[in-house]
Amino acid sequence: MDLLDVLGFMLLAATGWLWLDSLKARETAVAAAKAACNAEQLLLLDDTVAIQRLSLGRDREGVMRIRRSYDFEYSDTGNDRRAGSIAMLGNRVLVINLNLTEAPEGKVIRGPWS
Repeated sequence: MDLLDVLGFMLLAATGWLWLDSLKARETAVAAAKAACNAEQLLLLDDTVAIQRLSLGRDREGVMRIRRSYDFEYSDTGNDRRAGSIAMLGNRVLVINLNLTEAPEGKVIRGPWS
């Protein structure tokens, strides 16, 4: 086994890790979007989120993590579509934005992703 084979194997392993980590983060984002929509009596459309941006960022301890931004759509009546977004650092949800016209009074949504 030469150096090129080892580098190829490491690249394949890193790609597999990124893919599995992204699946776990996506599941967390879907759960967070559902919880946020349920708290505001909204419907999460298609029960899914879509990756918008992928970058690197540091957490509070200074550890480098993958920063992900997801978009999703929700509805208040089922007849319209509105855009929402979720920002994550690693597998932790940082911000859920529902773009509501009225700000909820003192509502903080906590879940297993916190």
